[in-house]
Amino acid sequence: MTVDLSRAAAFLAGRGRVLDRRRFDLLVGRADADAVLAAVDGYRNSDGGYGWGLEPDLRAPESQPAGALHAFEVFEDIAPLTTPRAVELCGWLDSVTLSDGGLPFALPVADPTGCAPFWAEADPSVSTLQSTAFAAGVAHRVAAHDPAVAAHPWLERATRYCLDAIAAVEEQPHAIALSFAIRFLDAAHDRYPEAATLLERLGKFVPDTGLVPVAGGSEDETMRALNFAPVPGTPASALLRPGVIEAELDRLAQRQSDDGGWVVDFASFSPAAELEWRGYATVQAVQTLHRAGRLAL
Repeated sequence: MTVDLSRAAAFLAGRGRVLDRRRFDLLVGRADADAVLAAVDGYRNSDGGYGWGLEPDLRAPESQPAGALHAFEVFEDIAPLTTPRAVELCGWLDSVTLSDGGLPFALPVADPTGCAPFWAEADPSVSTLQSTAFAAGVAHRVAAHDPAVAAHPWLERATRYCLDAIAAVEEQPHAIALSFAIRFLDAAHDRYPEAATLLERLGKFVPDTGLVPVAGGSEDETMRALNFAPVPGTPASALLRPGVIEAELDRLAQRQSDDGGWVVDFASFSPAAELEWRGYATVQAVQTLHRAGRLAL
């Protein structure tokens, strides 16, 4: 394995958010859960949701479904420890869920400065599978170690919406929505028997190489195998050709830049977001390699 953790730490020290530095330190055993939770609390609003650029391309202060995704990722990081912030976030999500059980892509923002147009111009009155699946999928991963999240009625509402929406899919979904829907089904697999059938059904849109170009994205922007199944041996991994995940893990390790960080293949919508995505990607790379058993920490 070619990953240099000291260079990754140096990259984050020079360019990363406090949150990403704390997440990295938790991974390598140099911080505790309280430090990480304190860092993500800086993005929290009094309504129980998260904004303030926790999603780097959505820099508005208002709480957003995308902020919930990233907050839940932090709550997954601290497992098996739990925090009441997670069930409080479920309460906020319940308050903004639409009547059909789904979440809008984004809620209104007062000031779109630094926000990607697809966030700032989203219709808050229409549910989308992408936003509901990205929040509910990681919430299921948190629920695996947090009984309060598992029992929260929002998660059941959102799950039902996602299962029904996936069952209705007839045409190739957008690559990003597809990746979140697959990850959602993978996370819900053990609790919902229909997830297995839906995973097989939706899997017909995923090539066994795991490579799905992102329509409307940057040149060469592509969802890859690890966006669908980052850990070998999961239900979603069965959609891919044998050896693909292992090859993608090798590729991920080899993509550490000379400055110690990782890069992303999509456009950022502010100078701050460009740096923040690299810090986020660096933590995600180290975490993915570790969870796949490729990197001892």
